[in-house]
Amino acid sequence: MSTTTSIPDLIDQSRLSPLQWRIFGLCFLVALCDGFDTQAMAFTGPAILQAFNLKAAALAPILTAGIVGMVLGAMVFGLLADKFGRRPMVAWAVGVFAGATLATAWATSTDQILALRFIAGLGMGGATPIVLALTAEYCPANRRSTMMTSVILGLPAGAILGGLLASRILPHTGWQGIFIVGGLVPLVLLAVILASLPESLRFIARSKSEDANRRIEHIVRQIAPSMPAGGIYHVPEAEAPARVASLFSRRLGRNTAAIWLIYMFNWVAWFMFLSWFPTVLKATGFAPESAPLGTVVVNTMFVIFAIPLATILPKVNIRMLLLAMFLLGMAMCFALAHSGTNWTLVLALGAGAAIGIGGQQLVLNYVVAEVYPTALRATATGWAIGLGRVGAILGSASGGWFLEKGGPSGFYLALIAPLALAALGLVILRIGRERTEAAAEYQQ
Repeated sequence: MSTTTSIPDLIDQSRLSPLQWRIFGLCFLVALCDGFDTQAMAFTGPAILQAFNLKAAALAPILTAGIVGMVLGAMVFGLLADKFGRRPMVAWAVGVFAGATLATAWATSTDQILALRFIAGLGMGGATPIVLALTAEYCPANRRSTMMTSVILGLPAGAILGGLLASRILPHTGWQGIFIVGGLVPLVLLAVILASLPESLRFIARSKSEDANRRIEHIVRQIAPSMPAGGIYHVPEAEAPARVASLFSRRLGRNTAAIWLIYMFNWVAWFMFLSWFPTVLKATGFAPESAPLGTVVVNTMFVIFAIPLATILPKVNIRMLLLAMFLLGMAMCFALAHSGTNWTLVLALGAGAAIGIGGQQLVLNYVVAEVYPTALRATATGWAIGLGRVGAILGSASGGWFLEKGGPSGFYLALIAPLALAALGLVILRIGRERTEAAAEYQQ
């Protein structure tokens, strides 16, 4: 007689297998390449401005084009992944941003760069929600926050590598060298993904066919070799449809509104800061060839802070933690506005801003994984990040204006307003029993 086994329960009760570590590793590498390519314009911006004899504000449309692509990519790819599978959609996302980034190296005008950054943005924005969903699905619940944080650290790690590489190769290869590296490496990764990344067990389980059960059993036996042959596997909420409207069903609507509000305004500040920091440093008097190191400092602190944060997330009051981080971010921005040309102080405050402006992203990714049922997780992540990218468009597009009109001090002070607006979203965010009941209702 065949036994019926819940896939989430099986994963929660099993030790991490080599297959799961492979999945997490591939997801991390996707995020690493994504982070490198996302920040490519920040690394090369000053060099491109010089090469095309442009003012700082001329960089804004190019930065904005990439983020517009990310908005659409996060929303569309997340939804498609819930409908057609995680594996094919993450492959498409990597292929899109790799090809467009590589082509940018041969662009001969800023119009071409703008168009290619938009196309690359589609893939970069689409990859993030899928790798987060895959990681959450294959990870036991008691390790989910740590593993999701570890995977998403690929984004700042890629930015760190890019900043270090830019400071070394820009004088020798010009800005084009960054885009060649940023295109070739993910193309190699794409081949590995196609050869060795499995599909989501939960997605396969939706078809409820004998072939699907055989595919699941093949994967399950790699996770838990002791499982008997011929078992039947299921996911409790596998039948739930993946629709954007479902994010507002039952009691999910309140948290969806809160998460979207926080994501959007937090990303206004984060992308305005991250995209323009090297250029602001240059405007303050920092050596142009060393300006990318500002990005390295910010992202290094982000990485250092991330793992300790991940270990405490299940144990703390999430709303109070986010409030404390927003207050820290506002304090760092005020201090940067009055830091002058004391470069040690400026970089130290920039490192603090990584926690107070960017650290919320780590917490919010965990919140999304906890709030929504599995069937909606990629869609919820994609749309939350998509709304965040809307904020990123505003931040990236307006950064040059604030820099030109208010100088470096005005730029830093302008970051305080979106951080305060994001903090207001905490008033309606609910994490706890109400969240658990909402997810349970959705499965009924």
